[in-house]
Amino acid sequence: MNEKKLGFGLMRLPLADPADTAKVDYETLRKMVDRYMGAGFNYFDTAVPYHGGGNSETAFRECVAKRYPRDSYTLTDKLTFFIVQKEEELEGFFQGQLKRCGVEYFDYYLLHSMNKEYLELAERIGAFEFVARKKAEGKIRHVGFSFHDKADVLDEFLTRHPEMEYVQLQLNYADWENFDVQSRKCYEVAVKHHKPVLVMEPVKGGLLANVPEEAEKLLKEAEPDRSVASWAIRYVASLENVVMVLSGMSSMEQMEDNLSYMADFKPLTKREKQLVERGAQIIVSRENIACTGCRYCVDGCPQKIGIPDFFKLMNDISKFGAPQVERSKNYYNHFTGAMGMGKASSCIKCGQCEGHCPQHLPIIKYLEDTAGMLE
Repeated sequence: MNEKKLGFGLMRLPLADPADTAKVDYETLRKMVDRYMGAGFNYFDTAVPYHGGGNSETAFRECVAKRYPRDSYTLTDKLTFFIVQKEEELEGFFQGQLKRCGVEYFDYYLLHSMNKEYLELAERIGAFEFVARKKAEGKIRHVGFSFHDKADVLDEFLTRHPEMEYVQLQLNYADWENFDVQSRKCYEVAVKHHKPVLVMEPVKGGLLANVPEEAEKLLKEAEPDRSVASWAIRYVASLENVVMVLSGMSSMEQMEDNLSYMADFKPLTKREKQLVERGAQIIVSRENIACTGCRYCVDGCPQKIGIPDFFKLMNDISKFGAPQVERSKNYYNHFTGAMGMGKASSCIKCGQCEGHCPQHLPIIKYLEDTAGMLE
């Protein structure tokens, strides 16, 4: 794997139409790819659900695969179990991914968003045998999985499947001691099983780029010229067993910021680590909804409710207090009016969103709270 630890997560790409996440801005993305590759980085991460129905994969083909030789970049894709649930669907799903990405093989192929339920499903439909065959055929170079569950489930997973080469974990300083996410405990399980770690959500879906004023002041006083987000990425990149940190970059500005400290990466000092941990205590004490904005909950919502968009507005209120309420209401009215999202109060309690949520959030209850606050 490339010694440079910054990976380009193709989950929050620049949009041609801010109201439509399926429409990626290829012109901006090409410029970002060129800047990223030109700085010596080459790791890309995609999946079928990103930007809806394979649009992230297609964006990769148009902006990377068609423009760079195959040996100049590293590509990770994923087998998504809330889409594939039968053995006979595996081959077609995989071939569709190769075609959309414009490649003949994947450097890394991960079982996607694994938990106890999906582990059992994957075993039942022969997914582990399938990826092993694809690896033997040369269609996959390395196999692994991304994971969203408790540490004891991860331990069981790796005990049952030691053939997995990598683990992709949600690691960030805000979730390090979080009871539901268990970043630290999961990281320690991966170390115990001698599995290198790929990091997702290092900035917690952008939340750690916009921390409470008290936490921001703490970090800015230490390093006035360094972005708040940089502390989050450097925190996880400093972990010994971490080999790659994904950043879902949406703009050239974010790209330039990440390159400014990751091109010549220096791990956190002991003092810097203490500052980040103090910042985590401040943030955790204020944030009420642990949503990362992955948008899995939105796929298939019959009411087309903008769940993560609304939860971000609620978290803004919990972090920044009364002055934020009116601003959040204005955004909410824009989302449900001009952008056509279903209102929180239109939830029919079907539970589909909760079944897809990697964080296992009580989404239905939070939507009731949202309606009460913002409508």
